[in-house]
Amino acid sequence: MDHKADRPPTDRPPTDPTPPAGPPLAGPPTPGPSPDHPHAPDKRALAAAAVTVVLWASAFVSIRAAAPYYAPGALALGRLLTASLALAVVVVVTRVPFPPRQAWPGILTSGLLWFGLYMVALNWGEQGVDAGTAAMVVNIGPIVIALLSGWLLREGFPPMLLVGMGVSFAGAAVVGLSTSDGGSSSLGGVLLCLLAALAYGAGVVSQKPALAHATPIQVTTYGCFVGTAVTLPFAWQLLTQLPHAPLTATLNMVYLGLFPTALAFTTWTYALSRTTAGKMGATTYAVPAVVILIAWMALDEVPAALTLLGGAICLAGVAISRRRPAPRPPAG
Repeated sequence: MDHKADRPPTDRPPTDPTPPAGPPLAGPPTPGPSPDHPHAPDKRALAAAAVTVVLWASAFVSIRAAAPYYAPGALALGRLLTASLALAVVVVVTRVPFPPRQAWPGILTSGLLWFGLYMVALNWGEQGVDAGTAAMVVNIGPIVIALLSGWLLREGFPPMLLVGMGVSFAGAAVVGLSTSDGGSSSLGGVLLCLLAALAYGAGVVSQKPALAHATPIQVTTYGCFVGTAVTLPFAWQLLTQLPHAPLTATLNMVYLGLFPTALAFTTWTYALSRTTAGKMGATTYAVPAVVILIAWMALDEVPAALTLLGGAICLAGVAISRRRPAPRPPAG
């Protein structure tokens, strides 16, 4: 067959290589699963999520070491100041542009709720309840994420995700019961932990639309800046407690800012940009199991059998929630 008719005429003027004017993109489109395998897991997203889970689990150990010497607001501000400085260096050195206007509603909301309110409310609430009760109440957060993302982001309510989250929450409850010291829990402490869970869930869901217009490093960095600004009222408290705190407590606060915040929140947004908010929320149910292992290795805290069982149930629930749906047979 003659294909000469498909060839462009030789007297046609060359195409102008300049693209049409328009708003600049926030960054290259984020690659996802292959079109040939739409349900294939994204290995880089899974690796980023794993980094986040491990670092967030380590945060509980560092918070425990720093909390006796820093008030809740001061600890949150010190952590966020450290993270903001580290992220500012990254964006300046790598010349990360300012986020586009469309991303700012999500950045402001996540910065206010997650970076700011969540960290202060969690630190404060844990002073009024025992660790087990705090763990059980805060682990409502992933369920809030699943409900809000299914409704507001139209991600739906996949049955395996809901089943897996139910199993993981049961495991977190077992861990909470096994680590409870039997102490009294104030109503105010429980309400603060509940507020932290709600702020966490809403903050995560608000990040997802922002990632449609901005890169993970932009969403994380400027969200952290907003959270730092929100906690600035605790600056005087931090300045008065800093000289009296032991070096180990201050180093733990710096660690919280560099790794569980600056690095882990960046790997979190990277993974979130490549999957649904519901699945990312379910992934955080692996944190209690990793906390058990870190406390065992780093603090020589041998877990009870019931604690190990709860951790195993958490991991089983995460595995269920991440299961891929079976491919549908071709029609016809």
